[in-house]
Amino acid sequence: MNSYQVGVSAEAYAAAIFARSGCDVLVQYGANQPKYDLVIAEDNKSIKVSVKGSQDGSWGLTQSYLKNANYQKAADTWLSKHDKTILFCFVQFKDTDLLEHPRIYLAWAQEVAKRLKETTKGRGDTILYEHKIWTPRAYAAGTIDKIPDKWHFSKERLHEIFSAA
Repeated sequence: MNSYQVGVSAEAYAAAIFARSGCDVLVQYGANQPKYDLVIAEDNKSIKVSVKGSQDGSWGLTQSYLKNANYQKAADTWLSKHDKTILFCFVQFKDTDLLEHPRIYLAWAQEVAKRLKETTKGRGDTILYEHKIWTPRAYAAGTIDKIPDKWHFSKERLHEIFSAA
């Protein structure tokens, strides 16, 4: 898929899994809207959702904020630019067959920034990795960076998200 197809597919899968989980889903119509892609609602609560798709096992998030190799500040600047009430939905197509569901993760902006800052043995990174094993020649050699288990999409995670909203 090209990047446009990844984005469209990710949003469609996200909308479908939220609806299948019992949420009302409101999808924006037209050209990409700023800040969020869809809204999910349950009972009287609603949450704006920003969907990020990938097919390479990672999501580049803070590259445009990186200056002087200060990954910590790049994550802080990225966080300051995001509404703290927007939920991020990460959709991963890497190693999935055409008729297989992608892996989906849910996280608040604060959780994403924290994860980015912990990456690479605490040096930080601009990329959120689904599962990265650092090779012997890398700065973080011998370590693994991965999405926290609690971010995996589940009814329990969704309930936790709505409870916090």
